[in-house]
Amino acid sequence: MKLDGIRVLDLSRFLPGPYLTMIMADHGAEVIKVEDTAHGDPSRSIGAREDGVAVYFRNLNRGKKSLALDLKAPEARAIFLELAKSTDVVVETFRPGVADRLGVGYEAVRAVKPGIVYASISAFGQKGPWSGRPAHDLSVGALAGTVAFSKGADGTPSMPGLPPTDMAAALLGLSGVLMALIGRARTGQGDFVDLAMYDAALSFIAPVLGRALTERKAPEAGVDRIFGGAALYRVYRTKDGKHFTLGGSEPKFVETLLTALGRPDLIAIGKKPAGPEQAPLHRFLEETFLTKTRDEWDAWFQGRDLCYAPVLDLIEALDHPLAAMREMLVPHEGGGKQLGVAVKYANEPGRADPRAPALGEHSATLLQALGYDATRIEALKAKGVIAAPKGAPS
Repeated sequence: MKLDGIRVLDLSRFLPGPYLTMIMADHGAEVIKVEDTAHGDPSRSIGAREDGVAVYFRNLNRGKKSLALDLKAPEARAIFLELAKSTDVVVETFRPGVADRLGVGYEAVRAVKPGIVYASISAFGQKGPWSGRPAHDLSVGALAGTVAFSKGADGTPSMPGLPPTDMAAALLGLSGVLMALIGRARTGQGDFVDLAMYDAALSFIAPVLGRALTERKAPEAGVDRIFGGAALYRVYRTKDGKHFTLGGSEPKFVETLLTALGRPDLIAIGKKPAGPEQAPLHRFLEETFLTKTRDEWDAWFQGRDLCYAPVLDLIEALDHPLAAMREMLVPHEGGGKQLGVAVKYANEPGRADPRAPALGEHSATLLQALGYDATRIEALKAKGVIAAPKGAPS
C-alpha cells in the first residue's frame, strides 16, 4: 500500500487527529495510538456500542495499535521518545504547550529524530492570545462564521448536522503531513505542521466569499446561489412531506428541466442571477414539486441529464445501492458493517482493517520490540506507567 513502512505515533483524541491517522492506517501506515492508561481516547465511551466497542471509536481508529502510557511518568516519556526514533510522523491534539510540558513536543522529538514530521492540530493555532482557549467544532465554526450559514425561519442558526470544522482540519492536516513527507524525501528535512481548526474552517468558505469581500454583506438565504437563491440549486418539499433537491443551475440544466416540465417561457428567468429575479421560477418549482411524492419525482427524473437527488435520511442513505457499489460500507469481524475506504487507488488500494484496538492492547509487544523483558514490563504495569488488557503478552 502507498504508506507501507511509514510509522505514526498518534497522540490525538476525538475526531480530527484520529480521522487523519485512520486514513493513513487504511493505506498501510503503522499507526500507534498513544492513550492515557486510565480511560484512553474519550471516543471509546461515546454513543452506541456494537460488540462492546463504540461505533464512533471503531470508525476512527480501526487498524491502529494501542499503547497506553502515563506520559506524566519519566519512564513513559522515555518509551515514547525511544519509539520516536523509528517514527516518521507524530500527530497530537493537546492544547498548545501541553505536549512540550509532557516532554513529547516537537523539539523533544526532533532531538531524537531530526527528520520527524510533527503535526499539531488545535482550535486556534500554536501562538497568540487565543492559542490556549478550549474549543470544539461548534465554537470554532461559530467564530469562523460557518454556523451562521444555516438558519431556521426565525433566524436562529441551526446545529450543524456534521462537524465540518473538525473534518476540514483532519483533511488539511493529512494534506500537510503528506506534503511534509514528500518534502522530506526531497530534502531530508522534517517539519512542524501547525494546523488550526479555525484556519481550516475559513479556508473552506471560498465558494461563499464573493459578496462578503466585495460588498461587506454576509450570505443571505434566498439570495446567494448556494443559499437557495438559485431556483435550480435548492431543496423542495414534495407531496408526501419529504424533500427533493435540484443541484445544478447551469443554463443547459435550466433548459432541459423547464422544457421537460412544459415551461420554456421560464428559461430566461432561470438564467438570471441568483436572488429575487428568479422568484417566479422559485414559486413555480415549489408548486410543481408538491404535485408528486419524493419517490415519484425520483422516478420522473431518471434518465434525464439533470443534477438531482431525493433527500434521504441516514438509514436510507446507508441502504442505498450506491453505498454498497462504492464499497463505502464493509463488514467487520463482529458481523456488522463499518465505513469503507474513501480514497481509492487503481494500484495499491487501501484496506479498512475491521478491528479497533483494545486500550493498551499492544503495549507489551511494542515494549518487547524496544528490548524490554517481561520482568521490566510487569514492573512498569505495576507502577501504572503502562497499561495492557488482561491476557496481553508480557
